[in-house]
Amino acid sequence: MPPIRQLDRNPHYLEYQGRPIALVGSGEHYGAVLNLDFDYERYLDALAGDGLNLTRTFTGSYREIPGSFGIADNTLAPQPDRFIAPWARADRPLREKEGPVFDLERWDEAYFTRLRDFLSYAARKGVVVELVMFCFLYNDRLWQANPFHPANNVNDTEDPADRHDVYRMGCPRIQASQEAMVRKIVTECNGYDNFYFEIHNEPYSTHDAQDFRPWQNRIIDVIVETEQGLPNRHLIAQNVNNRTMRVTDLHEAVDIVSFHYAEPSAVWGNYHLGKVIADDETGFKGQSPTPYRREAWHFMLAGGGVFSHLDYSFTPSDPAGEGTPTANTPGWGGPEWRRQLRVLAEFLAGFDLPAMSPAEQVLNNFVGGGSAAAGVRVLAETGRQYAVYVDGGGPRIELGLGLPAGSYRAEWVHPAMGHVMAAEQFDHPGGSHAFRSPFYAEDLALRILAQA
Repeated sequence: MPPIRQLDRNPHYLEYQGRPIALVGSGEHYGAVLNLDFDYERYLDALAGDGLNLTRTFTGSYREIPGSFGIADNTLAPQPDRFIAPWARADRPLREKEGPVFDLERWDEAYFTRLRDFLSYAARKGVVVELVMFCFLYNDRLWQANPFHPANNVNDTEDPADRHDVYRMGCPRIQASQEAMVRKIVTECNGYDNFYFEIHNEPYSTHDAQDFRPWQNRIIDVIVETEQGLPNRHLIAQNVNNRTMRVTDLHEAVDIVSFHYAEPSAVWGNYHLGKVIADDETGFKGQSPTPYRREAWHFMLAGGGVFSHLDYSFTPSDPAGEGTPTANTPGWGGPEWRRQLRVLAEFLAGFDLPAMSPAEQVLNNFVGGGSAAAGVRVLAETGRQYAVYVDGGGPRIELGLGLPAGSYRAEWVHPAMGHVMAAEQFDHPGGSHAFRSPFYAEDLALRILAQA
């Protein structure tokens, strides 16, 4: 089978192993490969067992340090002697530096063995991997811990006055090492079908992302050029903004447009691009599953193709994510949350998604208690299948949906628990049909399928 790719008949969705797929994940904080203390087999077992099919992982060109951002037991912050990166450790120490010192001209074969094994084990579990090449340098301490910093290698790399020059094509020795790393990873991973590349995590964090666009485009070119001489071509994702924006000047080789903490308008505003739109990271909405569940349903029923939750319950000490995150993490996770997210994954799997598109124009009226501004999303193939999400507006509502004449079955689904709360089968003469919900507390989903 070819690697995961955009679906020919609807490029807003993906195809994997010959079948359309919606990617829905709740993954660890991106350190599965680079942190030797993280048991990624137990992690992937848990993720697949929870019915989810996506994880993100960083390559090792960036790492955090214990205590970064107040995240306890952070998978992306290995202890210095437990950090593994693409490069071999140097044969000699550099000054009195504590921690890893690398030779950027030599590869660490143990790292590539671990990376390949991670991809292979994920494939066996049906999990797709987003392989993130680089990450924004959020502060000076993270730059000082970075393998490209001259204190951490023996290759006389630059130490620019502005650390962001590392991603502005302003440091030729660093860039040569970056491009060599990309070529090596692209080559080593080419035979696997269950991953795609992402160029740069959060390049917009404190700067205009356009500031880094020439460098990003160069990295994309390196991936494309390298794969031209290899059997397989893999998808490329670009992380463009938090929440939403209208994307312009996209490199022609980009297949997936990624947002963090995404809003439905991120899909609508970029649907014309004919790309997969991803909600690639969540967080900062408190310590309960409800706001993240709402974000996931809103985004995917707006026409999104990828939802990737950041689940802080997965740690080196708890790689199966059996507990819940500590209170000081900026997000949420755990088994109960993943059971709720599985409801969305299974709900989507019950439709022929590639035949569907955003269709809120079929909503004729909304009548309900609570907030009059309840959010309603409709994804539909006219006359055949309708997926509806209602956020707020309870305790009961009435939806008027315009349907062609025909026979239909409608089921109200509990988004957190997954059970069918009420169902009806009806013959419809055409025009608006009133759907009256059961009682509910927070949100509600509606599945409508035409009957033969």
